[in-house]
Amino acid sequence: MQELMSSGIGKRLATRKLIAASSLDWSCFEGSDIEHLVLCLDANGHPSATLQNAFPLIAVAFSDEGEADLRERLKLLGSLGTVPPISVQRLDPAGTSDSFALLRTLVEGGIGRLARYSASITSELAILRREREALLENYRALEDAFQARNWEPVSEIFSHDPHADPKDEGIGQLLATAFVEQLLPVSSLGVAGFALHLHAVPRSSGELVVTLSYLESGEGVAEWAVPYAQLVPSWNYFSLPRACGGGARTLRLRISATGPDAVGLSLGYPIAGERYSARSEFAHPDLDLRPLAFKVFTGLPGVKPAATPNMIGPSSLLEGQYTVDYRLGVDTLSQIADVSVTPIVPEFQTVRFLEHEHAIVCHPLPTGISAGAVARAVEPGTISFSANAIIDHPQGQPAAVSFLLAPANSNARSEVAELARKGVVKPSAFFSGWREVGSAQAININIQLDEPVRGPMDLMILSRAVTDSVDFSWLKVSGFRLVKQSTEAADVR
Repeated sequence: MQELMSSGIGKRLATRKLIAASSLDWSCFEGSDIEHLVLCLDANGHPSATLQNAFPLIAVAFSDEGEADLRERLKLLGSLGTVPPISVQRLDPAGTSDSFALLRTLVEGGIGRLARYSASITSELAILRREREALLENYRALEDAFQARNWEPVSEIFSHDPHADPKDEGIGQLLATAFVEQLLPVSSLGVAGFALHLHAVPRSSGELVVTLSYLESGEGVAEWAVPYAQLVPSWNYFSLPRACGGGARTLRLRISATGPDAVGLSLGYPIAGERYSARSEFAHPDLDLRPLAFKVFTGLPGVKPAATPNMIGPSSLLEGQYTVDYRLGVDTLSQIADVSVTPIVPEFQTVRFLEHEHAIVCHPLPTGISAGAVARAVEPGTISFSANAIIDHPQGQPAAVSFLLAPANSNARSEVAELARKGVVKPSAFFSGWREVGSAQAININIQLDEPVRGPMDLMILSRAVTDSVDFSWLKVSGFRLVKQSTEAADVR
């Protein structure tokens, strides 16, 4: 067994020439135990274009003639650019046995292992190169198969045609004050883009903002913020950088708009199911079992779709971001504190929590601001806040309501006093602005932030009088809804 192993090792070593020598000194190496390691450079010829199974690490000479010839051969060898410069060692012919033992230990020891490692890397690199060539050839074959079968790289798989009902009021104003959502009735796998139909495009400044996300996780896919100048009163095509891959999920479009004039987003024909009807946070008669007018296109999952004229690319990719809705629980709202700033001392409680209605009451007074503060109600990452407000009495006088977000370490009463005194809040706070509310219909108040808040914040609910009387002006605020963004897995609620 040992003989077989020694024979195998010897054969492998014999295939690697690690010592360079001149043919003039070959008689000194011939018959020695390192003969199989020596690369003999012919004094009468030129080196070949490549060195087969050779990587000389050291050059050895035993005579003046051999050393001179070896240096000339090494200059020619260096012109190949395959090996680094090699040092020449002069040895005494009288002590060849000791010198050969030292050389063998040198080249078969650490340097030999390094050479074998380098050779293995070269071999693996050649294998990878062959695999890469085979992969590219497979891609060519796949492209040829697509062309042979006339398969389109992007194809339309679903469409809702636009339909104008004479009773339509138009949802343009709804886009400016809130948003419209639409679920796509196709699997996300392979979706490469979609189209929206507009029947009217304003000439004024403004943008149409479209967000595409996954319904199940809330994970964002992409967002388009398109100026009105780039839109046309017809089909407008929105493309993804790559067709959706991974598991099959449900895609959700959310559309809103900015600017002084309303954009004419078209609706489709009425459908029977509510799930795939367009919806909004506000009730609107046009959205009664009506979807948006849209088309969906698919391609190869994970592959960039082919260029299509008038395609609008995304403004930003939201991959890895999750949008999570959360609400204020009873334990949080029940901790509301009165931080009113007014010279009047009322005989009744102006700020309180209605547990059975999950609502806050904030009764205005003739002068000053009535305010309630909920400490640390707003979580880090929050991007928007909304709630409903109404005067909860048929004879109640109208009032003004607003929301204020301030850092959790601030003094809530001081924040309200700043607003009462100057009419503006501190730079670290966010103010919704005053909205008048009566008893006839509830209103929705929103705070939309430019970027997510970095730390927890206090929520303050404010009210004030708008007439000389505040009789029965029981302002009730409910339906608290907050939205935050996260890069971690979403807890879909």
